[in-house]
Amino acid sequence: MTGKRSAGLLLYRRTDDGPEVLLGHMGGPFFARRDAGAWTVPKGEYEPDETAWDAARREFQEELGLPPPDGEAVPLGEVTQKNGKVVTAWAIEADLDPATVVPGTFEMEWPPKSGRRQEFPELDRVEWFSLDRAGELIVPAQAAFLERLAEHSH
Repeated sequence: MTGKRSAGLLLYRRTDDGPEVLLGHMGGPFFARRDAGAWTVPKGEYEPDETAWDAARREFQEELGLPPPDGEAVPLGEVTQKNGKVVTAWAIEADLDPATVVPGTFEMEWPPKSGRRQEFPELDRVEWFSLDRAGELIVPAQAAFLERLAEHSH
């Protein structure tokens, strides 16, 4: 079985205190009360007929409701998450006001086995974090993206 593939864009901005990255908190009931490991690069799955780059830009638009920023895309490579999903990411230097985000939604049965379907935001909030703080909150495998960005921005 081939694992699922996902692609995303990691926005970063330079501040007087060092670079900051924009992460999204995963929406839905499973992550509602979690912080550590519940933040992610805005990303999404794609099929083999789409390039990772095109998927990253499309998913940014779908997840945040905003067009992906233009700018130099720094390839951050791939990581494999605990669930086997391979995530490819690029970093782009851009500023974005989290208040302007209009998250995409997904539907699932909730509560389980209730027969009721509810809609949840894919990302229930987005915030800027220092690399250190982001490293404490991001899905563990994605921390490699932060390290690669730090190497690039020196």
